[in-house]
Amino acid sequence: MPESGPSKIDGLLSGMRVLDLGQWRPAPYATQLLADLGAEVLKVEPPSGDPMRRFPEIFATVAAHKRSVVLDLKDPAGRARALGLAAEADVVVEGWRPGVAARLGIGPDDVRAVHPGVIYCSLSGYGASGPLVDASGHDVNYQAQSGVLAPAGGAPQPTPAPRIPWADLGAGLAAAFAICAAYACRARTGEGETIDVSMTDLLASWTGTVGGGAIAGIAVPVDGLPAYGTFAVADGHVALGVVTEQHFWDATCAALGLVDLVGLPLAEQVTRTKELRDRIAAALAPLSRDEAVDRLLAEGAPISPVQSRAEMLVDRHLRERGTVITAPDGGPWLAHPVRFAGRPARGPGPAPRPDEHAGDGFTPRS
Repeated sequence: MPESGPSKIDGLLSGMRVLDLGQWRPAPYATQLLADLGAEVLKVEPPSGDPMRRFPEIFATVAAHKRSVVLDLKDPAGRARALGLAAEADVVVEGWRPGVAARLGIGPDDVRAVHPGVIYCSLSGYGASGPLVDASGHDVNYQAQSGVLAPAGGAPQPTPAPRIPWADLGAGLAAAFAICAAYACRARTGEGETIDVSMTDLLASWTGTVGGGAIAGIAVPVDGLPAYGTFAVADGHVALGVVTEQHFWDATCAALGLVDLVGLPLAEQVTRTKELRDRIAAALAPLSRDEAVDRLLAEGAPISPVQSRAEMLVDRHLRERGTVITAPDGGPWLAHPVRFAGRPARGPGPAPRPDEHAGDGFTPRS
C-alpha cells in the first residue's frame, strides 16, 4: 500500500470533519464511506488499538485515508482531548452499546455542551431505546431478530450463517446517508442533529421491500418461482433471475431447448414450480458455466455466473467499471461503490498506524 497519511481530494465532502470513535466494522464502515468522498476522518483508538486490526485485510478497507489518535477515554486527560477534538468536528460517530459513550463522558450531551451544532451519530445493534437496549449481539443476531433469516418461518436460510455481514454494512451505509442528510440540513439551518442507527431496524425495514410472496392476479400462494434462484451446472453454479416477466421466461426456455414451455403463463408456472424447476435444472446440468451464461444471455435471459470472491476480483465487467482496481502494491482494491462525474471518490489509500497522528488534530480549515 502507499505510505501512510490521508490523501488530499476535492471531493463532494471535502471540508467535513469527522471524529470516528467507532471500532470493529459498522461505524468505521460508515465513516469510510465519508472518507472516500473527501471527508477528513480522525480515528480515535483505545490504547490496545481497534480490535479490527486483528483482521488486517478488513481493517484496510474501513480505515483508508483516515488518521489515528490513541486516547484512553477512561482517563480524564484522554476524555478531555476527545472532547476538544469533538469541538472541532462537524460529525462525531460512535458504535458502542447504548449508554457507554455517556458513561465515558463523550455522549451526545457531553459533546453538544462543547459544540451545539454537532452531528452526533450512534450506531448499535438494537438502537438506543426499547427492551433490547442493553442486549449484546453480533450480525447474525440482528438478522435473526429482524426477520431476515427466516422471513416465511421454518428453518433459517442460509445455514449455518450468512457470509456477508448485512447488518454491519447496511447500517453503516444508512448511517453515512443519515449523516449526509443532517450535514445538508445544518448548512441550511445551522442546527446539529442526534442520529440513532439500529442494525436491527435497518434490516427489518428491508423486509418490507420483499413482501409476503403474493402476486397480483395469482389466486394461489406463491412458494418460489421455477426460474429464480441458483442452479448447478457441470463446473459450478449459475443464477437465474426470472420473476414475472413472460419474455424472460420464454427466453430462458428457448435457450435451454424447453420449447414446450415457451408461452406458459405465470399463473400456471407457479402451480408447477417444482416440476418446472427440475426440468430447468436438468437442462442446465450438462452445460459448463460459461456455456450456460453465453447461451442464455444471447437469448436475453437474466443469468449470471455464481462467482467466488477471487473470480469477482478479476471480473471483466467490474474491472472495466472501475469497481475493482489495482492498488499501488499490485493487489486488487475495491473502490467506493458509487460513481460521481464531477468529484470522484478517492482511490486506494493507507490505513494509519496506531497513534500515527498523536498530538495532531484536524487540519486547519482553509
